[in-house]
Amino acid sequence: MSIELKASRETGLRRFILAILLTVLAMIIALTTVWVALALWYRLPLPEVRRGIAAGIFAVFGIFTVAALFSRWRLPAVAAYLALFLGVLVWWSTIKPEANAAWAPDVARQVTGRIDANTLTLTNFRDFEWHSNTDFTQRWTTRTYDLSKLKTVDMFMSYWSGNKIAHVIFSFGFDGGEQLAWSIEVRHRAGGSFSPLADLFKNDPLVILAADERDVVGVRSNVRGEDVQIYRLRATQQQARLLLLEYVADANALAATPQWYNSITTNCTTTVVKLMRVAGDKVPFDWRLIVNGYLPDYAYDRGAIDTSVPLSQLREIAQIGERARTVGLTPEFSKAIRVGVPFPPPREAQ
Repeated sequence: MSIELKASRETGLRRFILAILLTVLAMIIALTTVWVALALWYRLPLPEVRRGIAAGIFAVFGIFTVAALFSRWRLPAVAAYLALFLGVLVWWSTIKPEANAAWAPDVARQVTGRIDANTLTLTNFRDFEWHSNTDFTQRWTTRTYDLSKLKTVDMFMSYWSGNKIAHVIFSFGFDGGEQLAWSIEVRHRAGGSFSPLADLFKNDPLVILAADERDVVGVRSNVRGEDVQIYRLRATQQQARLLLLEYVADANALAATPQWYNSITTNCTTTVVKLMRVAGDKVPFDWRLIVNGYLPDYAYDRGAIDTSVPLSQLREIAQIGERARTVGLTPEFSKAIRVGVPFPPPREAQ
């Protein structure tokens, strides 16, 4: 092989590798440009028009940087982009969630708990009486529970936007039929609304609610008309206790240090998964933990819910809508919505 041919091939290989690297870098710059533009739009403390101008300027700068990658201006363009991007990250790190604001009434308070031997005392327990989605009687109370009487854990899935996305609520059952429901939600301001896109950009804090099922489940099934399903979970008393205590610990931590809600990384499903792992349950990663409407499929495959019938049949049994509307938001609500819903048999029996 001649020296000229070898040099030509090496030159061609270097150009090919450079083209790949530049293409990857262009994709990274494009993605970060979109992120920064949205971050400026949602969080820059300026009027809407000025926020739009700032986001547009950065977007144009990002496009210019991508184009400059394939010219002799690539090094100064990338250096300028990197400096500006790092500046945005520094600004971003300074944005902290508020501890006090004009919160919507249903998320105005963060529950806290105190444990004394087997007695759990919850302060700011929510027990609202709902007449409509905008008409309700507010009640924030203090409740005590005997942890030695804790028996069951149930999972509620409330489908509010098709069958792919749901809100997840865990409820702990005690001897005598008392239920303690926990809901991890967006703490939006009065007059505000839930926006999955906005909540990717430090829009609203997180709040953990402990509530009566007639409140936090009933408002979804009976007032908002969501498709609510209940699944009885296989859990030992010790597992149930550990999970409940982790809810309490996280609620206390959140009351001390507010945390942002994030539609992907810190939401009603990802936080529960973290709690379950801390409580000792193995929860391997699965895409259905993100697209959480399929969480029952995931639980079924892992044997965490009843598998004696096909999942399609179990879903029908799990739907509480008709039973909930028949009994209404009465003291019999929790008992009525569980009629006919099977417990998974102990693992040893399978």
